Amino acid sequence: MSYASLMVYVEIEGIPEQKVRIASELAKKFDAALIGLSARAVPPPFVAEGVIIEEVTEADIKQMQAALAKRGDWFRGVAGLDRRDVEWRTALDFPGDALAREARCADLVIIGQQTHGRYDYYRSLDPGKVLFKLGRPALLVAPGVASLRAEHVVVAWKDTREARRAVLDAMPFLRTAKRVSVVEVCDRDEKEKASVRINDVVRYLERHKINADPRPVLHRDRSDVNHLFQFALDEGADLLVAGAYGHSRLGEWIFGGMTREILASSPLCCLMSH
Repeated sequence: MSYASLMVYVEIEGIPEQKVRIASELAKKFDAALIGLSARAVPPPFVAEGVIIEEVTEADIKQMQAALAKRGDWFRGVAGLDRRDVEWRTALDFPGDALAREARCADLVIIGQQTHGRYDYYRSLDPGKVLFKLGRPALLVAPGVASLRAEHVVVAWKDTREARRAVLDAMPFLRTAKRVSVVEVCDRDEKEKASVRINDVVRYLERHKINADPRPVLHRDRSDVNHLFQFALDEGADLLVAGAYGHSRLGEWIFGGMTREILASSPLCCLMSH
């Protein structure tokens, strides 16, 4: 198994060059097609006391389409004009809905880390919300990360469906890594059981010709995610693999603590699956 097609979301505003460069590097690494996508939704008419005060005109829509096309020229310039396997897509739609729909043609979707504050859903992508709609693994690019060699990959193990899915989705990275660590954060009285679980994962990976080392980490005075981040940084890892945990409550995704912390504050790139 490898990645044959990667998709990267390109914001209509800002300079996501770092993310596009990483996506381009990964496309070359896996000999995969690279698809860039950008979207923005047409806002509804502004109505006050039953009277339309302002509405989007045909000229406004043409201007939006021109801005998206211009973004495509920028994307191709960063990704490499000489590559035939680079594609650009746009949509006049909510960014999250457009990405979830277009992800049907990608093995891996590359997005930015979740930011603080409110999102303008007509113009911005909320990584947390789209993560649960993709049906594909998502690679979250952390701010300040200039490249992703994925030489040391840390698997954040939790004995759940989402973690199992994440390990399978990360196989192309795991096969090309120089080192893989399977980590479970546990209390002292759970260490023996945790070791049994992560040793099973290590043996599973060995059957796929992937060498990995089991690393139970004892829980102390910080969150499980902070333990994972500290382990990864201390060991020089550059990619974290984790399940995305949450549930829908009346259409709103409620994240588990681990997922919420990774989305908001991971210091390294993270591949997440739901």
